Amino acid sequence: MDKCEAVLKLLLEAVQGSVSAEAPVNCNEIPVGVSNRHIHLSQSDLNALFGEGYQLTKIKDLSQPGQYACKETVTICGPKGAIEKVRVLGPVRSKTQVEVLTGDCFKLGSPSEARLSGELAGTPGITIIGPRGSVQTSEGLIVAQRHIHMTPADAQRLGVQDGQTVCIQVDGPKGGIYSNVAIRANDASALECHLDTEEANAMGLGSSAKITIVK
Repeated sequence: MDKCEAVLKLLLEAVQGSVSAEAPVNCNEIPVGVSNRHIHLSQSDLNALFGEGYQLTKIKDLSQPGQYACKETVTICGPKGAIEKVRVLGPVRSKTQVEVLTGDCFKLGSPSEARLSGELAGTPGITIIGPRGSVQTSEGLIVAQRHIHMTPADAQRLGVQDGQTVCIQVDGPKGGIYSNVAIRANDASALECHLDTEEANAMGLGSSAKITIVK
C-alpha cells in the first residue's frame, strides 16, 4: 500500500508540474468572428420580399446576444451585376442594411462605403429581390468597418473606450496589423472582433483565431 501511495504521489507531482509549466493564458486576447456578406431587413421590406406579416425563420444563434442567422436568403442587384443567396440575419431592424465585401462592390457596380453598422446616411441604395417581390432602397449598402464588440467592463480592462479606433495584432505566418478598428462598447455586446472574410483570409485567420489590441 505504501508503494502505491508513493507512486500516486509521484504521478500527482508530475501532473502539477506539467500544469504549472504551461504558458499563462493571455487575458488580453480577443476572439475573432468572421462575417460573409449578409443583410438585415426592416419589417416593411421583409413584408415586400416574402409576403405581408412574414416572420423570419431562425436556424442558428450568432455570437452577439439576440442575433441569429435565418433560413431566408435574397438576391441583391447593382448597376452591373447581382449576387444570389445573400443570408438574412435577424431580428428585423428599423432600417434595411446590406453588408457586402469590397470585391462584391466591383461585381455589383456600386461604390464601396466602409461604415459602422447603423451609419447609413449617404450610402448607396440597392435592389433586393425576394420570392414574393422586390424593393429598391435609397441607402443602406455598406462594407462593414472592422470593429470589436465588448462590454464597458471589457473596455475598462483593455484600456479603451466606446467610439475609439485602435490597431489590432494578428499572429501567425500571414499575420500583421490592422488599423482603424472601431471599439463598440455596450452592455448588450459579447467580446469579439468582427472582420469580414476578405480581411480574415488576407491574414490566414480561422474560426478559432484571436487578436490583441496594440496602441
